[in-house]
This record gives sequence, C-alpha cells and structure tokens, in this order.
Amino acid sequence: MPSDRVLSQDEIDNLLDAVSSGEVGTEELKEEENEKEIEVYDFKRPNKLSKDQLRTLRMIYEGFGRLVSTEISTQLRTMVKIDVTSIEQLSYDEFIRSLPQPTVMGICDFHPFNGEFIIEINPKIALAIVERIFGGGDTSQNAEGREFTDIEEVVLKKINKHILNSFGEAWENVADLRPRLRELESNPQFTQIVPSNDMVILATFETQIGDTEGLINICIPYIVLEPLVSKLSAQYWFATSMSESKSENLSDLKKRLGRAKLQVEAMLGSTTVTINQLLNLNKGDVLRLDSKTEQDLVINVDGREKFRAKAGKKGSKVAVEITSEISEEDDWEEEDNE
Repeated sequence: MPSDRVLSQDEIDNLLDAVSSGEVGTEELKEEENEKEIEVYDFKRPNKLSKDQLRTLRMIYEGFGRLVSTEISTQLRTMVKIDVTSIEQLSYDEFIRSLPQPTVMGICDFHPFNGEFIIEINPKIALAIVERIFGGGDTSQNAEGREFTDIEEVVLKKINKHILNSFGEAWENVADLRPRLRELESNPQFTQIVPSNDMVILATFETQIGDTEGLINICIPYIVLEPLVSKLSAQYWFATSMSESKSENLSDLKKRLGRAKLQVEAMLGSTTVTINQLLNLNKGDVLRLDSKTEQDLVINVDGREKFRAKAGKKGSKVAVEITSEISEEDDWEEEDNE
C-alpha cells in the first residue's frame, strides 16, 4: 500500500480486524511498506527536458499566451483568451496522428537557429478568426471538414505572423528569435519536418474567441530546441529578465525624458515700476533695466537659473550664445552676498 495514501476510518478498522484475526501478517505489512514505487520508463519516449526546464518553458508560454491574446484581440476587436494547458514530450508521429484533418499548420523557421517548428490552429478557431475579420458571426459549427479558400489562407498567414511576433517576444529572455512563416499546410500527413520517431516538445493552448473554443498547438522538435536547452533554467531566465528589464527601463526613461519640453527664457534684465507708471506707459516709452549691455544674460530653464549667455543676432533673428553654466555653488555664493 503506498505510504502517501490516507486511509479512511473504516479501512483502518478492517485492517486492525484482519491483523487481529491473523488474516494479514505484520511482516506482510512491513514488506509492503518497504516496497519502492517504480516509475515506468518508456525508451521509445525518453524525457528530454527536466522538470525545472519544463517549468521555465511553461513560464515562457504563459507570457506568450498573454501576448497573443492581446495581439489577436486587437486584430479581431473582440475578447480573446489563450491559456497554456499542457507541455508534453512525445514523438512527432504521435503529434501528427492527434491532429484533425484538415487543419491549419504553419511551418515556421526557428530563425536564426536551424530547423523548423509548427504552429497548429484548430479549424474551429481558424474559421472563427476568418469570420470575425470579415465581419461574420459564429460559424464554428460548420468548421469540421471544411477546406479554407485562398483568400482565407491569406488572412490566416497574417494571423500567423502576428503570433510569431509574440513568440519571439516571449522568448527574448532566452534567445533573440526571429521566426518566419514558410508555408501553410492543411494535411498533417503531408507535413514531415523531422523523422516520425524524433521527440518533440508540444505546448497546447486552450483558446476562446467569443463563443468558439478550440486548441492551438506549438510543436518544436527537440533537435531544434537543443541549442537553447541549457538556458531553460529558472535561474538563468530570471537573471536575464531582471538585467534586461533594468537596461530597458533606463533606456525607455532616457527616451521619455528626451522628449520632455522645457521653457527656456533669456533674461535681459529687470526693473521696478509703480502701478501708476505702468498704467501710463505708451508706445515708444523706454524702461531702464538693472543690467548693463556688456553684462552676461541669465538663461532660465523652467524658472531655474541654468546658464549665462551673450545677446546677439543669428541671421535676422535675435539670439543668445551660452558662455558658461551656472552651478549650484554659484547660486549659494549669490545668496550669501545678498
């Protein structure tokens, strides 16, 4: 009996009665308790990824699901929900045999790495996308066995490209992927990107568009993913994510600050007048300022004294030429002199 199983009170009473009556010996119970659970290993389907690598892969695909949901929602102008449901390691032949026919299979390059992978969209979901784009309603009930027209395939190719953009973005903490769509296929039996017995990593996403539900599958052969396997660890993924996040935040902050507008004023001087003098000012009157012509002007940036400059002209326009910067020490010295 497995050690992690919790017995009910009736089972405990029956077991005690059996031991008391001699039907079950205590030695048998000890032997059963000492038995180790044996995990069946299928040599035809060897596990290529560790649990830690699978967890990292799930985090990547969860981010991918959120990105694709936003991207397709924008395209269709309706709510789209995409959640990762499972990540499996199986043979390529098992994956192909599990697909409906016809279906929508995007054959994609794993650029810049060698090899190809597949994005498979269930016909119900594919038809719902096409209908939404062309302004139709929910016709998913007619999707089974329906071939897609050339115009519909053009639409689906564009959707696949949006999905690939999100795919590359989701993987950016691991590698700089720039996947490209090569072609669309409808018959799984005619699609052979690796030998049938080769292992693949299959991510399945439960997708909902309006009232239509279906699956989206991403199948990456292990031989294609192998160059990145060493980077599929939570420690590496989080470390890269944090460092890139800091650099991106700093770069983004610099760009935002660079676009900020500031008010710059060249102060020719100042003077004080009475209310009566102000009311009696006429065209041609002269106000005497407290600065001299040979004296440097003060440049204010958003009300704060920042530079000294000389007045002049550039072409037909009045201009100033900055001669020096006013430091905080200069401000303190002027305040002390006052």
